[in-house]
Amino acid sequence: MDQQELAQALALTSVIDYRAFETIGSTNDEALAWADDGAQDYSLVISDEQTKGRGRFKRQWITRPGSSLAFSLILKPSDAEIERLSLFAPLCGIAVHDAVKSLVNLEPQIKWPNDILIKRQKCCGILVEANWIDGRPNAVICGIGINITRDSVPPSDGQLFSAACLEDFSHAPIDRFLVLQQVLTYIQKWREAFASPLFFEHWTKHLAFLGEQVMIVQSEKQSIIGVEKGIDSSGNLVLLLENNEEIALEVGDVHLRPMNASTKSGGKDA
Repeated sequence: MDQQELAQALALTSVIDYRAFETIGSTNDEALAWADDGAQDYSLVISDEQTKGRGRFKRQWITRPGSSLAFSLILKPSDAEIERLSLFAPLCGIAVHDAVKSLVNLEPQIKWPNDILIKRQKCCGILVEANWIDGRPNAVICGIGINITRDSVPPSDGQLFSAACLEDFSHAPIDRFLVLQQVLTYIQKWREAFASPLFFEHWTKHLAFLGEQVMIVQSEKQSIIGVEKGIDSSGNLVLLLENNEEIALEVGDVHLRPMNASTKSGGKDA
């Protein structure tokens, strides 16, 4: 990792402190420990290689040297933000969407609740965790992994959505530090509009599978099929069922799958 290029990119963002590693187990784990030790708002952990990165449901997210962005941004939530912790994942999703669109001139989609797809291929995963002190959220850790080059793309075995990288669509080399800079800039921008009508409007506009029939797979409950209508004011996914009943689904142990997804990979995980 070029430390000078990193420093130059971060100088134009709101990041006030950062820790950069050549290799690390998990940037989220390092950020959680740093939050325990008094990290300030907009502190950043970034690594060139991540050997024990993770996504939702304890899935692995491995980062090969020089191929991806793997970073965790520490945010100190305000009282108002504490009431809406579930919105930090879409905050990151919106920021990644806008950054990619501005740099690659594509229209990514935000798969509820926390992935970024380009042409229905996953190029970014987001894992948001909270650091708690005395029963109160002390910090929110926004972990983001973005595939930049082909070396970052894992095998497609067992995955519903095939993976892709930004250079698949740009057809030209991409400066990953510029991507980092833009994502951080848009996080700051949209944090100023956190939970506002504009926030929800922008999120919904770029929601993957909007208006399509989807299946919600729940580990201990029956799957639900309905048409994806959008997001409610709490960040829940709204589905229209066959009987015209609307239901809202909270983020949790659920998987979202489009009903018309290709089955070529034979995957089971969304």
